[in-house]
Amino acid sequence: MTTPPAPGLPAPPPLGLSALPPGTYDDRLVLVTGGGTGLGRAIAAEFARLGASIMIVSRKPEHLAPAREELAAVEGAGAVTAATCDIRDAGRISEVFDAAAAAHGRAPDVLVNNAAANFPVPAEDLSPNGWRSVVDITLNGTFFMSREFGRRHLAAGSPGSVIAVGASYAWTGGPGYAHSAAAKAGVKNLVETLAVEWGPYGIQVNGLVPGLMPHEDMTSDIRANLDRADDPAARQPALRVGAPRELGWAATFLASPYARFISGHTLVVDGANWQRRSLVNAPVSTVREQLGRGPFAAE
Repeated sequence: MTTPPAPGLPAPPPLGLSALPPGTYDDRLVLVTGGGTGLGRAIAAEFARLGASIMIVSRKPEHLAPAREELAAVEGAGAVTAATCDIRDAGRISEVFDAAAAAHGRAPDVLVNNAAANFPVPAEDLSPNGWRSVVDITLNGTFFMSREFGRRHLAAGSPGSVIAVGASYAWTGGPGYAHSAAAKAGVKNLVETLAVEWGPYGIQVNGLVPGLMPHEDMTSDIRANLDRADDPAARQPALRVGAPRELGWAATFLASPYARFISGHTLVVDGANWQRRSLVNAPVSTVREQLGRGPFAAE
């Protein structure tokens, strides 16, 4: 008897559909950092589709106008505003929250901490400034944004929801990404800590980890890795890559009324790829070899 070919996980429903009822986020404001591009913009679009007003934040103003126009055109969306912000600057973060309140008449009900920094590098080549920059944006920036959100809701006595976009190498380590892996491990721990601290005040805090979800705004190193792979889908247990909207659907569920008892959890949306193990391991190749770098030479 011949076993039929493995079909992999089914494709997702079409863009524009949602499992949640229309209007789930009517009269709610969602603030998304790094919301001008890529997965952040995809997450913002799914909240907008369910009636949310949106504020997108980015360090780069050139990312904001196209994203704002695209999000405003989403059927069902509320008002869409944008602000430039370096999330390493706690003072500027406070100004952005003030601007959100002025523009929308309310504090953000949902905060999506999506902004992060990353680049591939062997640990021995990683400069102190490179380490500080990635940790500052990814970990410190996530804390500063969460802190501002939490303080305002605690002062008002109002509930809220925080989602922090993480990475699976927070559990496993990330060769070639020591700075980002350490920072994302800190973000995962922060999720678990803040969920306990702020739960009594009605604030839920969760993490969300994407798998391989190709999009037009991928960084050059991720794009180069994909280009080197002969068939990225065949390298996933799902036998397909993810769609950005699948991450957006997960985010809208976690912050919805239907997930109120979920807090302190990190949801991985990657088709089980991070748990994949081979029966026989491939030969070890150093990170330097994988990045096309020659032998290390001390300066």
